[in-house]
Amino acid sequence: MRVIIAEDQGMLRGALSALLDLEDDIEVVGQADNGEQALELIQDLLPDICLLDIEMPKMTGLDVAEKVKTDGLACKVVILTTFSRSGYFQRAMRTGVHGFLLKDSPIEELSAALRTVQLGGRAVSPALALTFWDTENPLTSKEQEILKLIAQGLSANEMAKILFLSSGTIRNYVSEILQKLDAKNRIDAIAIAEKNGWLS
Repeated sequence: MRVIIAEDQGMLRGALSALLDLEDDIEVVGQADNGEQALELIQDLLPDICLLDIEMPKMTGLDVAEKVKTDGLACKVVILTTFSRSGYFQRAMRTGVHGFLLKDSPIEELSAALRTVQLGGRAVSPALALTFWDTENPLTSKEQEILKLIAQGLSANEMAKILFLSSGTIRNYVSEILQKLDAKNRIDAIAIAEKNGWLS
């Protein structure tokens, strides 16, 4: 299988490439140190699989995965991460990624996961699976209350008066909500929460 690795840490990228190249059935055909470069390589080289770090300059791994999906590219996406945040996982699943693996996984586990993906399966690091498949509501009752008010179109000042909080505290709550849901903005947060039944 032909693989591209996108990782902004050069030493890790080089080590991954060297180790995967030792496998008889895996060939690393390209390396990228940012998301834009990764997308260009995917478009030019048409690999079977791309390994994408989440946190990269210019475009995140999840941004690249979304672009691969919307552009209808045949490349299968596997996310490599050090982050065990459920918001990342849920967004990755929505973009149709085929794998979600930890960077410190043994190379045997990584190469086995790539084979599973190549054959049409999905691969999630065992250390992450139990955490991520559990889609319990990550929001506290107060955060849910605030998100419901946001959905009603209320401003921070209006919410502050209703909840007897300062507008600064409301803004802190909103920031926390966006982070927990890995949402780009308030509208995105509402959509994610409604889709998962977390605003009921």
